[in-house]
Amino acid sequence: MWNILLNLEKEPQDWIKYTMPILLFVALVIIEKENKIISRVSDKITLKHIPQDPQQSSGFSHILLKQNASFPSLSKDFVTMKQRLKNSSEHQEVMKRRRKHVLLLATTRTGSSFVGEFFNQQGENMFYLFEPLWHVEKMLTLETGGTNATASAKAYRDVLRQLFLCDFSLLESFIDPLPVNHITTALFRRESSSSLCEESVCSPFIKGVFERYHCRTRRCGPLNLTMASESCLNKEHRVIKSVRVRQLENLRPLAEDPRLDIKFIQLVRDPRAVLASRMVAFAAKYKNWKEWAKGGSVSLDFAEVMKLKGNCDNIRLSAEAGLKQPPWLRGRYMLVRYEDIAQFPMRKAIEMYRFSGIPFTPQVKSWILKNTQASKETSGVYSTQKKSSEQVEKWRFSLPFKIAQVVQRVCGPTLKLFGYKLVSSEEMLTDKSISLIEDKMFKSL
Repeated sequence: MWNILLNLEKEPQDWIKYTMPILLFVALVIIEKENKIISRVSDKITLKHIPQDPQQSSGFSHILLKQNASFPSLSKDFVTMKQRLKNSSEHQEVMKRRRKHVLLLATTRTGSSFVGEFFNQQGENMFYLFEPLWHVEKMLTLETGGTNATASAKAYRDVLRQLFLCDFSLLESFIDPLPVNHITTALFRRESSSSLCEESVCSPFIKGVFERYHCRTRRCGPLNLTMASESCLNKEHRVIKSVRVRQLENLRPLAEDPRLDIKFIQLVRDPRAVLASRMVAFAAKYKNWKEWAKGGSVSLDFAEVMKLKGNCDNIRLSAEAGLKQPPWLRGRYMLVRYEDIAQFPMRKAIEMYRFSGIPFTPQVKSWILKNTQASKETSGVYSTQKKSSEQVEKWRFSLPFKIAQVVQRVCGPTLKLFGYKLVSSEEMLTDKSISLIEDKMFKSL
């Protein structure tokens, strides 16, 4: 058999005839061997984690890795085989159907949890993660309350890369307390990911063990990250939602990674509305803004105002980079306004699915219909159930005009880029007959 492989260079026309059975044979042997090695979790959940090697992104690279370990002398021949396979029509067809990766980028209070559910509800082919970078940010936060931008950007990117490859080992190092035998009771908002609460990831319940973010749909024990990794590998598509990435440019290595077919959806919202929402949701952190709203004077030099300006600038710069469509981002970037989603949720959801290349399922349609017509009783601050059309410009009746003016001064270029109209008076701010949202199509700059 190996002689045939070594002589393929002389008889290239026999490539498909001889090698496909060989590859299938090797694959079956490996699968059988691994099935014997990997055991299911016991009643005490002691399944050992098997880190996913970055090279194991496709079936054939996985075979190559295994055979190089067992037959070093055949390394060159298998590399040649792999290269020829890449050029075959069968391989090209497989690549067209390969799994999709989507990163939903946003900032807090932009409706990202609501939009994230569009993908979380897709069905059994979707592996969705809600804010895994929360752990990274928490670990890297300085005593001053901020983070080192350079260090955090690299950490965010590296963790995202591994998670898209279904490898949780790097994320584990940021979880506090550290997982024991790859089992954790502290994964942030586990219950917000259907993938992490499905039957295949639901380990036996352990009485007396407290898990803060426990599953709500079924009674599960602490999260076994090995089981999560296995579930991820069995899913056709992977989506991650994050409000912690500041600059799109920092994610360029992900777009250029041949193991990923990644697309970026950037969700934006009127900065005035974002501030109004944060003043309610994060009252303690926005105490100064609330005092200013009551009558105190506001200086554009205040740290809080400069921080707001920095946030607006980061959002705008990322959007400008995406809309310019540099080669590494061509066909990979989509900008969506929260206001458009709130008014036309079904239409925008279909557009996002079409862009990402993921099938739009009846489950998603049903969820959107149910959760965009919610009553006031179910529309809490953190709820994803809201009558979405009423949320669009609700902020106009809670944010004082002078605070809106401050936002307009420091976030003017951002407001202009995204098509949000400036207000010139208190009357204009609260006049329902005047829309502050321009009709705008976001095409490449």
